[in-house]
Amino acid sequence: MTHRAAQLNDKALDAFITAKAEIDTMLDRLKALSDDHFETHPDEVHWGHVGTLKHYAGLLRQITDIAFKEGEHAA
Repeated sequence: MTHRAAQLNDKALDAFITAKAEIDTMLDRLKALSDDHFETHPDEVHWGHVGTLKHYAGLLRQITDIAFKEGEHAA
């Protein structure tokens, strides 16, 4: 590997690690919010909360379908 190629690889690795850390932070925050029942008390749950969680689930499903090659992204 040339010196330039090694530098480009180092930059790509740094960018990859930065993006992974960003994802890890988002996942940690989502997990904490989920553990706290999305800051919703069971006595206060209404259909708006259900819609919000279904929307979140749909967005996360898009990500997992891509990451795991499932759904419309199945090989």
